[in-house]
Amino acid sequence: MNYDLNTTYPLMEDFYTIQGEGFNTGKAAYFLRLGGCDVGCVWCDVKESWKAEDHPQVTIAEMISRIEKAKADKVVITGGEPCMYDLLPLTHSLHSKCMVCWLETSGAYPLTGEWEWICVSPNKFKAPLAESLQQADELKIIIFNQSDFEWAEQHAAQVHSDCVLFLQPEHSVFNKVMPMIVDYVKQHPQWRVSIQTHKVMQIP
Repeated sequence: MNYDLNTTYPLMEDFYTIQGEGFNTGKAAYFLRLGGCDVGCVWCDVKESWKAEDHPQVTIAEMISRIEKAKADKVVITGGEPCMYDLLPLTHSLHSKCMVCWLETSGAYPLTGEWEWICVSPNKFKAPLAESLQQADELKIIIFNQSDFEWAEQHAAQVHSDCVLFLQPEHSVFNKVMPMIVDYVKQHPQWRVSIQTHKVMQIP
């Protein structure tokens, strides 16, 4: 089935960069950051993405054109909360151009689209759906304080056995929580440490 390439999504920003966190850290990827989110993560570093109406509607055709100009073959669809939208037309169209699709979501909405990799990073203010957790290839928990470790384990118990588990320090309290994360991962080696390496590299 072919989808209408004139289908639009609110696009806050798009850019070709290096994936800075999680399982695919270090790989080149083109980011499509969709506007619109009602999850309200207090640690969100792109709060300007929350209002969909603040961002232009961009066609799938235009997005593909930009990605092809960058000569990228991997695409990260993030937000905001991208799963507020039906992503099947977008991912199907990207796949028709032999592009790999990765998703970053809170898991608070049903997953749509076709994906090579799904990262679920849940938030306490809008709980992830059980079905989203069960489809996750990667569970990434942001650690802000000590109580977040117990919360992390509650969600790790809901993902499938092959899901990769990450603990990531909230950037503003990095120096405080990083030693806690290191100690925790040493005691619970099923978890891995993720840091925002793109901030170290000073890239988007």
